[in-house]
Amino acid sequence: MHLSKEQLDTYERDGFLVVPELFSARETGAMKADLERIQKIDTDHLVREKNGGIAKTIYRVHEADGPTASPVFHAAARSPRLLEPAQELLGDEALYVYHTKCNLKTAIDGSVWAWHQDFGSWKRDGVPDPTLTTALVMLDEPTEFNGCLYFIPGSHKEGNVESRFDDATGYKFWVVPKERLLEIMARSPEPVPITGKPGTVVFFHPNILHASGHNLSPQNRWAIYVVYNPVVNRPRDVPNPRPDYVRSTNFAPLVVGTDDILGAPAAAAEVSA
Repeated sequence: MHLSKEQLDTYERDGFLVVPELFSARETGAMKADLERIQKIDTDHLVREKNGGIAKTIYRVHEADGPTASPVFHAAARSPRLLEPAQELLGDEALYVYHTKCNLKTAIDGSVWAWHQDFGSWKRDGVPDPTLTTALVMLDEPTEFNGCLYFIPGSHKEGNVESRFDDATGYKFWVVPKERLLEIMARSPEPVPITGKPGTVVFFHPNILHASGHNLSPQNRWAIYVVYNPVVNRPRDVPNPRPDYVRSTNFAPLVVGTDDILGAPAAAAEVSA
């Protein structure tokens, strides 16, 4: 799949691009079924809510090996629908997957993600430049009621904002301090809710300010994030690096695969053999 000039300009201006219903209901159904399977596994690749037991985040579903390996996500990360637009947005064909992260906002229990920039964490992983892009795939329909994502349009142009470490939620990460956030909000467009039908894909910049609220609804809201990074931007050595399932060390450039992601499990199995 190739992006138009208008789409590329939108990403440059706003820091994100929404592509409606890029994956079918059958495909997102297969993705959700595999996450149902994976979330029952006892592994450090999976983060659970503070109330215990309920899965919040699953990492590293894009590889063909490891406890959270998934043939359908392995194929989707390499499909022309995701990989080719990422190559165009970054102006580089030699990309690898920095990480995959599946956020499972469970009905009623799905918790808040505070305002942050993803590069606030990734630069501490040793990533030199904010030249990554994330492809968010909606597996359920996000709404303001069930804790959808919010972006501040154009906030990626602020550059990397100094952040502070937050450990108030089940997932510890770097957030933008309130005073700095209010200052940026005062001169920025209003935050926009990111909603759409299941299968919709949103590409977004690593410096865009974003957050999501509590899931107050009786329905789950699940999504997967596939982060693409140019091989030339691979992390430099840092003390005590985060584990491979968060900060991948598989820097082999991805080869564009097939859009038949449901017909690919046998191929993925061969890779892992």
